[in-house]
Amino acid sequence: MEIIVGKTAGFCYGVKRAVEGAENEVKKNNKNTYCLGEIVHNKDVVKDLENKGIEFINDLDSYNNKINTTKTTIIKESEKDSEEETKKELEKGSEKETKKELEKDTEEETKKELKKDTKKEIENKIKEEIKKESQEEKKLIIRAHGIPKETYEKAKEKNFKIIDYTCPNVLKIHKIAEEKKDNHYIILFGNINHPENIGTISYCGKNYSVIEEKEDIEKALKKVEESNLKKLLIISQTTYSIEKFNEYSNLIQKKLENKNIEIEIKNTICKATEIRQKETEEISKKVDLMIIIGGKNSSNTKKLYEIAQKHCGKAILIENKDQIDLKEIENAKKIGIMAGASTPEEKIKEVIHKLKK
Repeated sequence: MEIIVGKTAGFCYGVKRAVEGAENEVKKNNKNTYCLGEIVHNKDVVKDLENKGIEFINDLDSYNNKINTTKTTIIKESEKDSEEETKKELEKGSEKETKKELEKDTEEETKKELKKDTKKEIENKIKEEIKKESQEEKKLIIRAHGIPKETYEKAKEKNFKIIDYTCPNVLKIHKIAEEKKDNHYIILFGNINHPENIGTISYCGKNYSVIEEKEDIEKALKKVEESNLKKLLIISQTTYSIEKFNEYSNLIQKKLENKNIEIEIKNTICKATEIRQKETEEISKKVDLMIIIGGKNSSNTKKLYEIAQKHCGKAILIENKDQIDLKEIENAKKIGIMAGASTPEEKIKEVIHKLKK
């Protein structure tokens, strides 16, 4: 069996920067270190960072819920202490006094007094906890995909120290969009629900459309015309298909050629993504089985899998060596391997080792 491994397989610059940066932050202090969303789309990487002490939160409201949980715990513990104290007081009372009537009066009186004390105690404990929270340093790591503009402000309001590991290529797109949003309609190629695009959209102003597939084009162009803007900017998610980017950009140009609209096309797909996609295509044409390694929720990994399926007779997508079905590969004489930008090198080596065994 011959194995061809892509030279561009594995971590890209932006992912490596984010993961290594997060590891360094947690080494300095593994307390109160949070990451907003998965730092990269790879479950193994996220799990490893969790084990090292980073807490992943879906949004800043999740952090609020954590504080509320602490408050609830304080209240429950205080109420439990109060009940125990009431019982002790009643036991003392029943030793000195006799019978039910006096015991009932004692119980009611004791409960009233303890209720006042408990309320003050709970309030003081909560105040102390909030004060403690505000004094402790809280670090918020920004994932490689970036975040919406307003989330930065929200994080500052909550006194987070922001550690920004947004990929430089993504930050470049944010800057382009913000500079053009006032006098351009913006078309963004990519998945509207992808974290990177959710961040980019916040810089696009009111006049924008997201195009993922060819069928989205007509609807987007209708909005372009309705906006009455005479300038159009086309940009892309960094991990979008270069083939689709070129095809759809050309199609939009043809459809608008007589509309008196100035079109500016900026290919913002990451160069590493372009090279990896091209290499995947080349290897796929040479082998009879293509293995793509990466997170199944990873955009760039999915693109590689699509390319492999198109150009190879058989392609499989796995996240790690444990997902390899040896029966699927037993008849393959030549196997190609490519990995997404969020796949660690050791995961690629583990797959190769299993294949060789």
